[in-house]
Amino acid sequence: MSIPFVPSDTVSDTQATLGQGTEGRAQILDTDGSVLDDASVPDLSDERLVSMYREMWLARHLDERAISLQRQGRLGTYPSLAGQEGAQIGSTHALADEDWIFYQYREHGAVIVRGLSHEYLLYWMGHEKGNEWLADRNVFPLNISIGSHLPHTTGMAWASKLKGEDRAFVCHFGDGATSEGDFHEAMNFAGVFDVPAIFFCNNNQYAISMGRDAQTASDTIAQKADAYGFDGVQVDGMDPLATYEVTRQAVQKARDPDADQMRPTLIEAVMYRFGAHTTADDPSAYRDDEEVEAWKERDPIPRMEGFLRNRGLLDDEKRDAIHEECRDTVAEAIDEAMTYEPNPEQIFEHAYETPTPRVQEGLAELQRLRERHGDDALLEDE
Repeated sequence: MSIPFVPSDTVSDTQATLGQGTEGRAQILDTDGSVLDDASVPDLSDERLVSMYREMWLARHLDERAISLQRQGRLGTYPSLAGQEGAQIGSTHALADEDWIFYQYREHGAVIVRGLSHEYLLYWMGHEKGNEWLADRNVFPLNISIGSHLPHTTGMAWASKLKGEDRAFVCHFGDGATSEGDFHEAMNFAGVFDVPAIFFCNNNQYAISMGRDAQTASDTIAQKADAYGFDGVQVDGMDPLATYEVTRQAVQKARDPDADQMRPTLIEAVMYRFGAHTTADDPSAYRDDEEVEAWKERDPIPRMEGFLRNRGLLDDEKRDAIHEECRDTVAEAIDEAMTYEPNPEQIFEHAYETPTPRVQEGLAELQRLRERHGDDALLEDE
C-alpha cells in the first residue's frame, strides 16, 4: 500500500497541489521536467527555482571531485550523493535558517544550501574542524553510526518545544536505519511528546548491499508512522519540487499544528543511489547496470533543468555559466582545504570535554615521541 500525501486544509491556494505519480506517491514533476496534470508548482520565486538547480549541480560536481580526490589519496572514505540531490536540496529549501538539520553522512546537498565552505571538506580529510563548522549552520555534527542520531533529533526537538521556541528539526537517514532500534525509539517518543520533528528517510533502495525489500515486510516505510500516532508520507525523492512541498507542509505542521494534528512527520523519499555506497564499496557485486540505467531516467538534475527550460528560466548560455561558477566554487574550496596544516595533538582534543587521565597520558606520550624522534621519522613507512 502506497501512502499518498493529502495537502493540509491550512495550505494556501497559492501553494502547490501535489499530484500522484504512477506509483501513487506524491509528485509534481514528470521525469522530463513537465508538471503533472493534477499538480501545480510551489509558490517559489524564479530566482529560488534557479538557485535550487544551481545547488543540485554544485552538489553533483562536488561529489565527482571528492571521489577523484579520494582515489588520489587526498581524501578519506567518501559517500556519494549522486541521484539524491533533489531530495536534499528540495527539503532544505523548505526550512528556515534557525531550523536544525541532522544528517547521516551522505546529505552533502543539505549542507550546500546552508553555504558550502572549504571546512566541510576537512572532515572528509580526517579533521574534526569540519564538524565544528557545521554547528554554526545549525547542522548537527556528522553521524557515521547508523540511526544513532534519530534519538538526538527527538531530544532536541522536545527541548525546543519545552523552551517555547519556533523551530523545526529535520533528520535525514537511509532505509537501512529503519531496521535499527534507534529509529523506533526516536519515532515512539516523538509521538509521545508530540515534538516538532520531521524524520526524512532517504530510501535509496540499498543499505550498502542489502536491498530495501530485505529491510522490512511493510509495503512502505512511510506507513510505519501509523504505529507511532503521526503522519507518514511517501514522495518521489528525485522530484525536487515535490520534496520541497512535502517538507514545507510538514514543517508548517511541526510549528503550528491544527487541533487534531500531531507535530511529527515521517517522510519516505523514494530515490536511487547512482554510485557506490562509499568509495570502499563495489556496487556491481549486488546490482546490475540495467537497474542503474533505469533509475537514471529519473535523474533529478536534468529533470529540474527541463522544468526551468519549459518556464523560460534557463537556456544553454545560462546553464553553462552556472556550471562554470560551480566548478570555480568547488575548485576554490578544494584549494583552500589543501592548505590546512593539522597538529597531530588534535586527535586528543575531542574525546572528552575534560581530558581524562588516560587521554592526558596519551598526549604526553605523543609529545615525548615527537621531541625524541621528530615528525619526519614518525611519518616514515616501515
